[in-house]
Amino acid sequence: MKHPIRSSVSRRAFLATPTVVSASGSLQAAPATSGEIGPLTPHQRRALAFHVRMQAAQFHKDAPLPDQIPNGDEQAFPNRIANFSKGLPHNSLGEVDLNAYQTLHSALAGGEQSALEAVPSGCMDPARRLKFVNPLAGMACDLEGADSHRLAIPPAPRFNSAETTGEMVELYWQALARDVPFIDYATSPLTQMAAAELSRMSDFRGPKLSGSVTPSTLFRGFTAGDLAGPYISQFLLKPVPFGSQYVEQRMRTTVAGLDYLTAFSDWLSLQNGCAPLAAEQYDPVRRYIRNGRDLATWVHRDVLFQAYFNACLILLTPPDASDQPTGGGIGAPLNPTNPYNALQAQMGFGTLGAPYAATMVAEAATRALKAVWFQKWFVHRRLRPEEFGGRVHNVRSGQPVNYPIHSDLLTSSALTEVFRRHSSYLLPQAYPEGAPLHPAYGAGHATVAGACVTMLKALFDPSFVIPNPVVPSADGLSLVPYVGPALTVGGELNKLAANVGIGRNFAGIHWRSDYTQSLVLGEAVAINILQDHKMTFAEDFAGFAFPAFDGTPRTV
Repeated sequence: MKHPIRSSVSRRAFLATPTVVSASGSLQAAPATSGEIGPLTPHQRRALAFHVRMQAAQFHKDAPLPDQIPNGDEQAFPNRIANFSKGLPHNSLGEVDLNAYQTLHSALAGGEQSALEAVPSGCMDPARRLKFVNPLAGMACDLEGADSHRLAIPPAPRFNSAETTGEMVELYWQALARDVPFIDYATSPLTQMAAAELSRMSDFRGPKLSGSVTPSTLFRGFTAGDLAGPYISQFLLKPVPFGSQYVEQRMRTTVAGLDYLTAFSDWLSLQNGCAPLAAEQYDPVRRYIRNGRDLATWVHRDVLFQAYFNACLILLTPPDASDQPTGGGIGAPLNPTNPYNALQAQMGFGTLGAPYAATMVAEAATRALKAVWFQKWFVHRRLRPEEFGGRVHNVRSGQPVNYPIHSDLLTSSALTEVFRRHSSYLLPQAYPEGAPLHPAYGAGHATVAGACVTMLKALFDPSFVIPNPVVPSADGLSLVPYVGPALTVGGELNKLAANVGIGRNFAGIHWRSDYTQSLVLGEAVAINILQDHKMTFAEDFAGFAFPAFDGTPRTV
């Protein structure tokens, strides 16, 4: 891309600096002119900067507006059993107070902070009252990329659909299998049972081989990279070069076998918005991510762009056999479209170089959050899996309710096993507080993952094969060499996005479709930011090229 305004540049007069006499009689430097500080005069440069910003704004203004379509559950179920209501007052069955729900709905429709502050809580103890998470983020405007209201995700699966049933059965199995090491999935009776039952679901949309869920596809993402090699991405295992330091990726995880919200009284207190009395209990030994519980713990405490910033540092740092015990990073080449690849006398830095790459992952994160927060609060308001678990419990325990829950779930082996372990049909949660106080669809972590991973695929060569891949031992205490088909940067970045998104499902707080649709939403956020950036470069640049999550090649 040629710079929008270009003029002939005269040689800088460097032998002497022109001077003028000020009003006080002292000598001072004359203002620099075009040809001395670049190809443009200050007035031209100001006009160019305005022109570029206007071009970007006009591009987004002229782009078509999508239809924002909820799934219709809010109208289909007047008792609001199919929508997010955590934090509001509920009756003894966990059904929301309809006046309180309408107060929240009206406050969202008005978009006023004072009205949201007046929404009633179901928690009578002010010291334990949980707060709704940032509804007005969905109303914020932005100065880069697409406005949050110009992006959309499809309607969420309906409350009584076979797709929701398949997702909920998967969530029960994920809760049951939290402590099974990923490397044992092929031999564990529990994961074999999970794969077999999910294969029998009327509508389950997780990855399959020859039409069936297998232990090798179980709980994985939907991209080709997700099915290659170990469950956990190399970017969550390899040490992170942080300047002259290295950050080992052994983590503080929670103890095995401890689940929450399995007693109805605890569940109901959380639905009313009271902070839990229980606290997490931690394993005294730090471990690499080896199972679903570890992964759920990782995505409980992460800074939202942390995984992708770490990945960027690993990608930027070349391998170094003398740097023991870490051996350096991956040292992936820049994306083949980067113009600096072909230059002998110049390298990228603030644009299209290492600092640019490192900051782009953070730059995408806040815009991704605004986009998904609009979807959460103002369009879909989908209930959390823990809320659905309360509906399942009421039906299976014989309460006087009439909830249209699919028989595939009510007769599932997963539900039977959960009751055997916990004497309830609630969805066991990995976190004492269960899900946060914002609706399920879309998922914040998955949207940020989609945006940040897209940035990295646009800046580094996705086809580069990762040297010396590893896999955690079953106990998570060490990394051992991975032997198998080659792992690429693009595939492992896609897998990283899935690990983070589906890690929230292992915790019991998100649905599979929250992850799949939000990943694509994040991709759209990143593409719009990259389009804006491309307009600002002075380099001769053909554009960012990378494979989209669905595998199709994209050029921005």
